[in-house]
Amino acid sequence: MRLEKCWFCSSTIYPGHGIQFVRNDAKIFRFCRSKCHKNFKMKRNPRKVKWTKAYRRLHGKDMTQDSTFEFERKRNRPERYDRNLAENTLKAIKKIDKISSDRQKHHISTRLNTGKVKKRKEARNELNQSIHMIKAPSALKEDSSLTLPKIKVKVSQTLAEENQPMEE
Repeated sequence: MRLEKCWFCSSTIYPGHGIQFVRNDAKIFRFCRSKCHKNFKMKRNPRKVKWTKAYRRLHGKDMTQDSTFEFERKRNRPERYDRNLAENTLKAIKKIDKISSDRQKHHISTRLNTGKVKKRKEARNELNQSIHMIKAPSALKEDSSLTLPKIKVKVSQTLAEENQPMEE
């Protein structure tokens, strides 16, 4: 059973599924669903469409470099059947899946940590800007470092404004 990759979104295509498009120069494009086929016909770039693997890898949302990806690559070389080799391969597949899932979890956690640090910085800056809303006025009077320095500004009034009575 041969599993193909979608040309647009890089998801797996199982036998009997998907659409195959052959261009005039005999280049074969396989698509997992009509959504990918329609986007290809609209000449959209998979690296600019947010739900594709190409976009996620380009923008650092998925892992790009890992030694476990080498085992997923397609091999066209036929091998003579050997029961021991098949048994060892199945054991290795389980180990590789566990290793790759652990690495993906670690990648996701590090991505989330950078977002948490950024949110903390933003919260700290907002707190510094609006400290007067949180601290009591008496505490602000005692500790002058908590308040912003007051600036005195001279206001000049013209003679006409000073002599006129206020309107009601």
